[in-house]
Amino acid sequence: MSSAEIIEHLKPLLRDTLQLGKRAAALTASSRLLGTIPEFDSMAVVSVITLIEEQFDITIADDEVSADVFESMGTLAEFIRTKVQG
Repeated sequence: MSSAEIIEHLKPLLRDTLQLGKRAAALTASSRLLGTIPEFDSMAVVSVITLIEEQFDITIADDEVSADVFESMGTLAEFIRTKVQG
């Protein structure tokens, strides 16, 4: 699965979790997440991680979670891609 495909899977997940509505459709690899999307706070990160683990059938350890991972859609997608590929 490519990062672009992962981003397409992430859009509805973020739309629903963060209640972004139509704004989610405009998300691209360069779209900033933490610090840019007001709804994406620390509690939302926990919810998003749980949904990512379920949707992509991966496990994310606490020490793997950092601001760098959630910097942009691209960094998040690349993180997921490496986890999926194992």
